[in-house]
Amino acid sequence: MEDNIKRVVVKVGTNVLTNKDNRILGPVLRELVRQIAVLYERGIKVVLVSSGSAIAGKEILGNTQIEDSSIRRQVYSSVGQPRMMRHYYSIFHDYGMRCAQVLATKRDFDLGKYRENMINCYEGLLSEGITPIANEDDAVSLTMSMFTDNDELASLVAELIDADRLIILSDTDGLYTGHPDHKDSVKLHEVKTNQNVEKYVCASGKKEGEGRGGMASKLRIAKVTARKNIPTYIANGKRENVMVDIIDNKQIGTKFICA
Repeated sequence: MEDNIKRVVVKVGTNVLTNKDNRILGPVLRELVRQIAVLYERGIKVVLVSSGSAIAGKEILGNTQIEDSSIRRQVYSSVGQPRMMRHYYSIFHDYGMRCAQVLATKRDFDLGKYRENMINCYEGLLSEGITPIANEDDAVSLTMSMFTDNDELASLVAELIDADRLIILSDTDGLYTGHPDHKDSVKLHEVKTNQNVEKYVCASGKKEGEGRGGMASKLRIAKVTARKNIPTYIANGKRENVMVDIIDNKQIGTKFICA
């Protein structure tokens, strides 16, 4: 482990938190929190950017009568967010840790009083040893000022708290030279920000409620964050001990560094 790592932002996507039937996986949540507890004992503080609220809401409500997709998302997220936090709160409690919810809109990162307020919130929580769990405030976010997805939110949070690493957990093992399932595709272990790897990204067909960020978005955000001298990883969130292994410099996922 590199001694200088003190703060890590971990983003976990909907595809990591759910099974093929779009149901929230308790064991995956527990494994994430277990690793955060391990890192905390080493003096490393984690901010968790967690998707899943829309799916968690849809699990409760099923298909609604609301025709407007943005209102439907607001409703799903509003119902699902406390459900996600109840899961997290209970698991963190089992590990003798405390967590907090931090919901943000894009405006909160604008230079000035909103940004200062946001920094004060995160610094206050981290100073008390509390793990912030961040998500977009879908209930009040205006479509025109929404984050592209939670990958963008995670990048902004990493910059905000001066993180040493950003780890983006997906349902693939990293960036490949083709479709991950093709036998001739090779996983890229390290990518510099000036390398043209965008050509490798395949389009993904996602249904509503399954999260907005595909590999193209993750790649873009990974490069943006790495350029700010925050090494960024794309790795498989369902892989056991993935966060700890990355911090221990094991060759996990795809690492993005500034050229």
